[in-house]
Amino acid sequence: MQARTISLNNLSDLLGVSRATVEAWVQNGKYRAYRDTNGKAFFYLSDLSSVPEIASMSMSKWDAERRTKPSRRYTSIELFAGAGGLALGLEMAGFCHVALNEFDHNACETLRLNRPEWDVIECDIHDIDFSLYKNKIDLLSGGFPCQAFSFAGKRLGFEETRGTLFFELARAVKEVRPKVFLAENVRGLLEHDNGRTLQTIKEVISELGYTLVEPRVLRAIQYDVPQKRERLILIAIRNDIAPFVKYEWPDVCTEVRTLRDAFYAGSLFPCDVPQSPGQAYPECKRKVMELVPEGGDWRNLPEEVARDYMKGSYNLGGGKTGMARRLAMDEPSLTLTCAPAQKQTERCHPFETRPLTVREYARIQTFPDQWQFCGSLASQYKQIGNAVPVNMSWAIGRSLIRLFNDISRCGFVESHVSGMDAKCQIRLHGMFEGMVCEQAEPYGKYPAEEK
Repeated sequence: MQARTISLNNLSDLLGVSRATVEAWVQNGKYRAYRDTNGKAFFYLSDLSSVPEIASMSMSKWDAERRTKPSRRYTSIELFAGAGGLALGLEMAGFCHVALNEFDHNACETLRLNRPEWDVIECDIHDIDFSLYKNKIDLLSGGFPCQAFSFAGKRLGFEETRGTLFFELARAVKEVRPKVFLAENVRGLLEHDNGRTLQTIKEVISELGYTLVEPRVLRAIQYDVPQKRERLILIAIRNDIAPFVKYEWPDVCTEVRTLRDAFYAGSLFPCDVPQSPGQAYPECKRKVMELVPEGGDWRNLPEEVARDYMKGSYNLGGGKTGMARRLAMDEPSLTLTCAPAQKQTERCHPFETRPLTVREYARIQTFPDQWQFCGSLASQYKQIGNAVPVNMSWAIGRSLIRLFNDISRCGFVESHVSGMDAKCQIRLHGMFEGMVCEQAEPYGKYPAEEK
């Protein structure tokens, strides 16, 4: 059996440290590196058994966890659903989505196109009354946008967060009373406003009557995703259930996926990436990008070209490694953004001088090829770039299914909404404040957007 290896760059990504740090470890003898026939440094995994991230790969129960099945039907509601990365992963794990809310029309059309049976509620979340589902939903999930709170030197609670989208997520939890809720956000939430934002969120979760599992930042490359993306995951269990169960985070994948896994037939996808539309570089930019080697960036450009291309950014501090960046086929992608051709966040194909296509974007986020996206080209890139990677969502979903199987064994079973018989209610304003009506029929398609 061939010995398993990992490249220097992929080890640095896995550990969340710079390439220079790993090179320093090699120089001082901490780890022994080898060279392949092309001169690229690599390590044998057997030599890195003392590294926790490598040890977790070797001892992982990933394959066993992929076989996790729900012991009964578990229902869910998802907020801020976007193009469905989180929702699809949770569905793959075994959750039955009763309702999904999203404000963006194109994202709603994407959800309806791919899952006509889902109840997609296209409206502002402020206008939804979730109380119809009280004590009838197992899981409530959503990736709320992070907004600053106005602290003014005081301890904040539920009411004081009013006006933020976190408040709307918390309001939904208060009205629905799910057994568990899942919230995801960018890693930066940990340090946002010197940590006060996250502390306030923790206090509100406690005020709502939930026990928060210690939040954790998950790296997508550890969950079968060929991308260096990180998300902060918050999972909270209702207080009457929490003492009887323990949530276990998902085990990590046993290998690091790369763009080669994403673009070519193999164990991640059954065929090569399909042809699809994509943005193109202006001629002047294409000529600059042609000078950048695979895995390189602006630092590989001749100085005069780099100065002209980067303008004032050339003399600013920081690595600026997203500028004029060409990806490497045998490494995970950088975190995808909402547009692949912006100067600050280039995502150039490893071999061809062009931005990544829509389907390449989707594969890096581990969407299946059958999952189609609606709207203009710019909208499709935005939907994909904002999504939670499907395979990471699936791993989190499996861990939640195991939690719910334990909850069921403890006897916490309540009545459920059957199928699509019940709908979230839309709140009326003005003279009808406080009244509710049934949700309107889904909007018809808007006129085609300009390309």
